[in-house]
Amino acid sequence: MTIAVLSWALERARSGERVAIASVIQAKGSVPGKPGARLAIGSSGAKYGTVGGAGLELRVEKALGEILDHDISYIRKRGGRIEKFLLNRDGKGKEVSSLDSLCGGQVTVSMEVIEPLPNILIAGGGHVGLSIAGTCDSLDWPYSVFDVREEYCNVRRYPGAKEHFCSSVEDFLGKETKESLSRFSDILLLSHDWSVDEELLIGLLGACNEVGRPRIGAIGSKKKWSAFEKKAVESGIEKLLIDSVRCPIGLDIGADSPEEIAIAVCAEVLSLERKSMPT
Repeated sequence: MTIAVLSWALERARSGERVAIASVIQAKGSVPGKPGARLAIGSSGAKYGTVGGAGLELRVEKALGEILDHDISYIRKRGGRIEKFLLNRDGKGKEVSSLDSLCGGQVTVSMEVIEPLPNILIAGGGHVGLSIAGTCDSLDWPYSVFDVREEYCNVRRYPGAKEHFCSSVEDFLGKETKESLSRFSDILLLSHDWSVDEELLIGLLGACNEVGRPRIGAIGSKKKWSAFEKKAVESGIEKLLIDSVRCPIGLDIGADSPEEIAIAVCAEVLSLERKSMPT
């Protein structure tokens, strides 16, 4: 059960969901959940596993929900929590959480949150995209690559990519939905051709139709962004969505080379991820 619960939690985290996990770390006397029993709950409300059922399960589920309500900065500062539960209705007043139970035992449960790693779609397999992939590799961030050119989007050039999308923008978007696109934390528009970036931008904003995951950013000048913005307005995209796009991407550190730009971009992604609120 332990491996199954952890595997479920990791799979949820890889898809971009925050997951809270409760683990029984100590048990005394007669208890429903033995050490090693685990329960995981995702921010979507989905859950897997058990810490023993009955009143203990309900209390732990509530506690996990409270932890998930905190934002990332709070969790990073305060961490999770450890709580002792006394399965005895006469345990009130003691330094434990008393449950209306006749088991009589005591259970210690640790609770923590697994935050998803950034998962980036590099839309443009040129020099900057390659450098961003290298930075992602060093950070152990998952990433995928899209390019209309096969020579810039293949396993040989990007061996660490989870997915390779070599197709037209229309074909790529035709196979994606709002839900499937949410597996990416960020989509970075880095194409060699401004028209590809523009088509992808308009398509993504239309498909996602709300501010949130994935975040969209584009490389380029203010002049390039002005042209994109005008096209988005003409295409009927809401201003709130247009304003959510970052252009140019990356922290302002005076980056010039592809490697420096990659550092600036990934630092910005990390900053945004650490500040993001639970969904």
